[in-house]
Amino acid sequence: MATPSPDSSSHSNLSFSRNQSSSSLGSTNHKPHKGNHPAWAPFDQLLSEHGQVEIQHFKLLHRIGCGGMGNVYVCEINNTAIESNHHHPHCLYAMKVVDMDQLKAKKKLHRHEMERNILGMLDHPFLPTLYAEFNFFQYSCLVMEYCPGGDLLTLMQHQPDTRFPLPSAKFYAAEVLVALEYLHMMGVIYRDLKPENVLVQEDGHIMLTDLDLSLKCDVSPKLLKCNASSIVDKYYSHLSLPNKKNKMKHSSSSSPSASAILLADIQKPEVQLWAEPTDARSGSFVGTREYLAPEVIRGLGHGNGVDWWAFGVFLYELLYGKTPFEGECAATTMTNILGQPVTFPRICSGYEMGKAHDLIRKLLVKDPNKRMGSLWGAVEIKRHGFFKGLDWALIRSLQPPQIKHPTQS
Repeated sequence: MATPSPDSSSHSNLSFSRNQSSSSLGSTNHKPHKGNHPAWAPFDQLLSEHGQVEIQHFKLLHRIGCGGMGNVYVCEINNTAIESNHHHPHCLYAMKVVDMDQLKAKKKLHRHEMERNILGMLDHPFLPTLYAEFNFFQYSCLVMEYCPGGDLLTLMQHQPDTRFPLPSAKFYAAEVLVALEYLHMMGVIYRDLKPENVLVQEDGHIMLTDLDLSLKCDVSPKLLKCNASSIVDKYYSHLSLPNKKNKMKHSSSSSPSASAILLADIQKPEVQLWAEPTDARSGSFVGTREYLAPEVIRGLGHGNGVDWWAFGVFLYELLYGKTPFEGECAATTMTNILGQPVTFPRICSGYEMGKAHDLIRKLLVKDPNKRMGSLWGAVEIKRHGFFKGLDWALIRSLQPPQIKHPTQS
């Protein structure tokens, strides 16, 4: 039996035995965003005809990624797997194959289980859909969307000056922000934001991937009411509109800058859903070195603020093609993160770039308690001047940037 391994050829005609195989189909129930996508149809048919999804139902075309958590293959459903009288659109998928024995030996099995559980929760246009999962022998397989546009790091490296123009960077940053907002609302702290983990779908929109470093925690959604004569009170403890009787006065412990931003450009009362896992804490040292937040390096415990720090580093890298605190070695990089202020290359200027710099500075505040996003989450960041004029409700309908791809000469 041929099995995938880190040394497998990038072109594969792998075949697998039925023995010791179990499977489950990703559920379309209560998933209004992607439940009707045509990519589901072959899986529904497989389940109808065979009762389960198994490895022999797929043809693995080639490997597109490998790492400590396994290999990722582009695959398609075998023509022989479904009765010929059923015609479904041809779809390519991404299959993540993980050796559970190896993960157990490395004490990383919990990471795969975390990713699998989170994937089963998701229903968002900028996050992966889990179409099916199944096991064979010691291997675990997750079947998800295939993103033919590659990742943002590779795409960025093929742009002039190896960086994105500001409008493109704003587009990608906005979609990542929406994906992070959704994850936080679901009680998931991502903890691994970087261009390599942001894929480009066929239609040009992004998909945030690799959730194995994520932290699952509790979150309590609240409704916030904003208008020009009041401030937001984060202590509404249930999903009901606040009124004058239970409205609390602005206290000295609230963030004036946060309140000012939240109230900017509001002409009439507006209700916003706020669900930020502000009480989550972890002592784990996880993440990519250049994206580590100061509190992670210090080992003081961290929470949701690490994602907003990483978002600031991410936006900086999209605009400048490098991270803000990169040093000659790991120790220097972490020293810079802890002690150096963020500075910007003198390669471009202007009003819009000034707004980008202001947002990055507020995201890259060393103290997580004073960092933009740590208290109010994406609600606050969306209202920053850098994103002024962006209709967040219609972001999925925006035209993606027309940029050069690695395959283009």
